[in-house]
Amino acid sequence: MARVLVFTRTTDYRHDSIEHAVGVVGGLLRADGHAVEHTEDPAAFRPDRLADVALVVWLSTSGDVLDDVGRDAFASWLADGGAWAGIHSATTSEPSWPEFERIAGARFVDHPDVQPATVRIAAPTHPSTGGLPPAWRHTDEWYNFRSRPGADRTILLTVDEADYAGGTMGDPHPIAWAGAYGDGRTWYTALGHEARAYDDPVLRAHLLGGLRSLLEEDG
Repeated sequence: MARVLVFTRTTDYRHDSIEHAVGVVGGLLRADGHAVEHTEDPAAFRPDRLADVALVVWLSTSGDVLDDVGRDAFASWLADGGAWAGIHSATTSEPSWPEFERIAGARFVDHPDVQPATVRIAAPTHPSTGGLPPAWRHTDEWYNFRSRPGADRTILLTVDEADYAGGTMGDPHPIAWAGAYGDGRTWYTALGHEARAYDDPVLRAHLLGGLRSLLEEDG
């Protein structure tokens, strides 16, 4: 059993889906036998409080959510072998902390109106994509990012810009990826704007696979 911290603090836009998403993500983790703590307290990011945490999930966080002490503690914990999962607006977080872009892999810029589009699998053997359809229709906020994730990230999912209005990334437009930060592991998905999305079996399988990929070494 691993200890998982689900963090949902917002100091900017707050998604109506957070409460339901916390229930779904927590339920998936608990069903796998893990201990889950949900918090919006930035003081949770201290060396002593992170010491026995295996995975931190930033679930639709936004704005500056940590203080300087928490930033240092979180970055050190992750680089020393922790694991971080970011869901949806996690990439809008910590705009004044440059290091966070290196942790998350990319920085949110903007998004068009919520609309359906086609999601495609880019890495079919990853736990968060294995078993998913090669392409499926999904309704979401299709995030545009300041830059593409670097070569040290594995792109897992893309969205077809020809299938919706407002994409600015070109082809391929990444929306989920995995990578490393020091000795730590990271996984991010831009999916998850609407509460009802978390009831979609495809999205649930994607989330569960991503979380499992970060916890597999911790058993």
